[in-house]
Amino acid sequence: MAPAPVRAYVGLGANLGDGAATLRQVLAELRDTDGILTVEASPFYRSAPVEATGPDFINAVAAVDTDLAPLALLDALQALENRHGRQRPYKNAPRTLDLDLLLYGDVAMEHERLYLPHPRMHLRAFVLLPLKDLAPGMMLKGKSLEEWAEGIGGQEILQLSVSG
Repeated sequence: MAPAPVRAYVGLGANLGDGAATLRQVLAELRDTDGILTVEASPFYRSAPVEATGPDFINAVAAVDTDLAPLALLDALQALENRHGRQRPYKNAPRTLDLDLLLYGDVAMEHERLYLPHPRMHLRAFVLLPLKDLAPGMMLKGKSLEEWAEGIGGQEILQLSVSG
């Protein structure tokens, strides 16, 4: 008997090349990934890098229903990053594609490869705003996404008219 699907949330970002085209392509590839049953994408946002340098990012969040275990989903996301030329020459380097597993159902885990929920997601406008588009009633650490977003100052972000 197959496990029941789990709703997971994935942060998407790119700040090298045509970020919007990359995110649209990756959303299509996620839809074609074995073990991912559905994909729903937020609108796209343009945001300045946080704790990093380089061009602005194009960001989004995808809600995926999956029967993959958390580390198997992470492996699938990292395979997509690699396919899109992701390199890691140094911490927070500009990137062709960044996929972060933000939430996996209500799973909390600390593994050498994966922390769930993502430990800094509540501090990032480029995660909170698109996540709020997909799950407006979601609570994180006892606060609404709106409350977390109101507490973040100085992060430049703009919703774009393009999406996946």
